[in-house]
Amino acid sequence: MAHFNAPKFYNDLENKTVERFNTVVASSFGISIAIFITFAAFGFATFGKSSLGFILSNYSTKDSLIGLSRVMVSISLISTYPLVFSGCRDGALDLLNIPKDKRTPGLLNNLSYFLLTFITIAALLVKDLSFVLSFGGATLGNALIYIFPALMFRKLVQDLGEKASPALKGEVYFSSFSGLLGLVMGAIGASMAIQSQSGTH
Repeated sequence: MAHFNAPKFYNDLENKTVERFNTVVASSFGISIAIFITFAAFGFATFGKSSLGFILSNYSTKDSLIGLSRVMVSISLISTYPLVFSGCRDGALDLLNIPKDKRTPGLLNNLSYFLLTFITIAALLVKDLSFVLSFGGATLGNALIYIFPALMFRKLVQDLGEKASPALKGEVYFSSFSGLLGLVMGAIGASMAIQSQSGTH
């Protein structure tokens, strides 16, 4: 959800080095993956092939503990939103070519009000969120994770020219493969989202 905030997390890291940042990333992702696998396993062990995408929907609405779990999920989503929104706002500032020294608190507040208003209105108007999520994930999600970083890395190595180490030049091939993989997965995901949408009408 917040991979685009990675540079900000790195800059906020105390005694920041790549090695320390790798430790933070590896440990946090490892803990998250372990938690996800554990709950997914328990959910599937309980309901088998009848498991829904949101496992809490399998439980009775009269179950008080599951009701509490739904509340905690809501709190988690609300608490996570600022991380995602911060990346959205920074991206808007970059698209508008606003320099760092001009990003005053007043400007940030006004832009936040505008973006939140726009996003809220869009959320009220959009009825089929599943298509937006699946199509957006297939296109923008793949581009952010696989394609754009590969293009930026290739440009960085090109700008370095002869200063780039052989190891760095070798990684260009891997980044190109990553970008191509993103294109393929994006095309497959987008076509599946469109087919799913057309099948519902």
